[in-house]
Amino acid sequence: MEAVLLIAVLIFSVVVHEVAHAWQARREGDDTADRLGRITLNPLPHLDPIGSVIVPLVLHFSGSGFLFGWARPVPVNPANYRSPVWGDIRVSMVGIVSNLGLAVLSTFTLAIAFKAQSVLGPLGGTTAFAAQAAYYGVLINLVLAFFNLVPIPPLDGSHVLFHLLPKPLAMRYREAGRYGLLILMGLFYFFPGVFTYLLWPVTFFAGLATEFARLWI
Repeated sequence: MEAVLLIAVLIFSVVVHEVAHAWQARREGDDTADRLGRITLNPLPHLDPIGSVIVPLVLHFSGSGFLFGWARPVPVNPANYRSPVWGDIRVSMVGIVSNLGLAVLSTFTLAIAFKAQSVLGPLGGTTAFAAQAAYYGVLINLVLAFFNLVPIPPLDGSHVLFHLLPKPLAMRYREAGRYGLLILMGLFYFFPGVFTYLLWPVTFFAGLATEFARLWI
């Protein structure tokens, strides 16, 4: 049951992340994702069987202590943006902003669940279930937000760095995106401590969220 809850929260979180990309792209002048039906919370158009289900399950049951996943990338055409540079940056960063927003919302949900437990009791496990789902919402969305800030193509943070680099170097950097997944898998397998270092804000802010929620007890 725990794995099902974990995957459900992860899928919802990555779907919101991708919808945010598609929605912002339309605001910037590109309706490619909109025409392909990607501005929807229906998970089916967004799910990647490997990234949305298999990888998270393997990570969870392997006891890796690290959970991550992804949905199908949102198709966009930056050439349609009214401002190609700032439009690309905003479209990339809005996914991270959406996950941070979900983390904040999950924090308040966790606080309410803790309060309900202290006042009403366990209610047959309902409040405990809500608290567990909310905590996963905090943790997973923080991981998605800060992991996507890592400037390895095609992660969202790479789009910002791309525009800061000299053009010849920027083009080579973007081309490296075809090997991005392999680079990430190699780092995770051979240097797992790298992610512990890069994702220290997740531990920090998840701890703050939990402490805030416990104030309501």
